[in-house]
Amino acid sequence: MNDTTVNIYDNQAYLISIIDLLNKTISQFGLGLIMFMGNIGSVLTCIVFYQPTFHKNPCAMYFLASSFSQFFTFNFSLLTRMIHYGYNIQTLNTSLWYCKTRSYLFYLFIAIPRYNIIFASIDRYFASSRDALRRQWSSSKIAFRLIIGNIFFWCILYIQVIIFYDITTGTCYYQSGAYGMFFSIYISIDSGILPTCLMLVFGLLTLNNVHQTRKRINPGLQPDRTRSIRFGKMSKKDVQFHRMLANQICLFVILNLPNPCYLIYRSSTLYAVKSPLRRTVESFVGNMTYVPIYLGFSLTFANFAISSQIFRQEFIQFIQTKILRRTVASVTRDRIIAVRALRSKDENE
Repeated sequence: MNDTTVNIYDNQAYLISIIDLLNKTISQFGLGLIMFMGNIGSVLTCIVFYQPTFHKNPCAMYFLASSFSQFFTFNFSLLTRMIHYGYNIQTLNTSLWYCKTRSYLFYLFIAIPRYNIIFASIDRYFASSRDALRRQWSSSKIAFRLIIGNIFFWCILYIQVIIFYDITTGTCYYQSGAYGMFFSIYISIDSGILPTCLMLVFGLLTLNNVHQTRKRINPGLQPDRTRSIRFGKMSKKDVQFHRMLANQICLFVILNLPNPCYLIYRSSTLYAVKSPLRRTVESFVGNMTYVPIYLGFSLTFANFAISSQIFRQEFIQFIQTKILRRTVASVTRDRIIAVRALRSKDENE
């Protein structure tokens, strides 16, 4: 009986060491790669949306604000997680001021870029509406106010983290009791369920608006005759913004789904007695549910580059004019030559 018990403990200790090693390896190399990709992507996305082509476009303003705030997400939230899990630096669980500050800024830098994307989805719904009064809500002035208000709102809301987070039994965590139950449920809704629902609802409403616009403009004409006006009053830029946002929402929903599932599980087992192996597994799973969240942020630039021709053109033009020091006239001339070459090739064939 004693030998059996010893073997069970040995097996559990072995599994715990394997899980810890896997958690450490993924945190070091996986999060490190995401941080590298994310920083480059955030800088490039901000540069592209800062170009004159996107000036005063409310959707571009939300994308710019989201990408700018993601820079802090990568260099604080992700970096501190990588240090904690990847390099086993336990300052989070030993310093109370760092515990409170890190937890506060962690939630802050995750919420701000996420809700800027939600504002962009709401803006696309208003911009695609047939109602002129609703379209007025899609404006650069409103976008600027919401971007600033978004920052202040989350800065105030998450003050509760500074108050109620503490180090108990060697772990930086929110206080147990009634508040612990409230916060575990709240963060499950705020970080997972609510953003996902808002993005899906306004994304579907925007698709419905676009579909209604296509049906309303000359419904009796043949497809080949309506090809040039199939998007009605929407400009090419607006259509591409719809596509960029739709892909961003799909990316968000898919990569963010594991985290709220874990948070719901954690809130439901908050007061359960857990073995060391179970605590290790839950710590690993919890850390892994944040990896796809950071991955989704890091893929923002790639998503925009794939989804939008205008975005790609502005990026290429920036590289040619600012990095390679070519003039705008020479870039335009090269484009004309390339188009003529393609046309002549088609004629010869």
